[in-house]
Amino acid sequence: MEVNVNTDNTIQRHSGLDERVRTMVEEAIARFGDHVRRVDVHLSNENKEKHEDGSNYCMMEALVSGYAPVVVHAHAENLQQSITSAVGKLKRALDSAIGRLNDKNKREPLPVDAESDKDLTSNS
Repeated sequence: MEVNVNTDNTIQRHSGLDERVRTMVEEAIARFGDHVRRVDVHLSNENKEKHEDGSNYCMMEALVSGYAPVVVHAHAENLQQSITSAVGKLKRALDSAIGRLNDKNKREPLPVDAESDKDLTSNS
């Protein structure tokens, strides 16, 4: 699984930040490794000059084999909180999406036995 970290010009990017984000994502969604090909992480501070609460933003997009991309967003007071929140949301969203995908692949039509079919067609 590949994890790409992207930042805008409001976030000072460094190797420690990239490594921390990769580690958090990989640990949280390791069990989905066979299904998730890539995770793109986008970090920004929407109100850099204002220093308002909730201005740190993290968006994660997971590309899942056989399913539409799974995207989550999180806003928080600081960057670490927004990353942590987005990782938790991504884990829950992947659990739901991959669970649905697995159910659809495993689901087979219910067998119809001759006795119950006869009951449905008879006019008694």
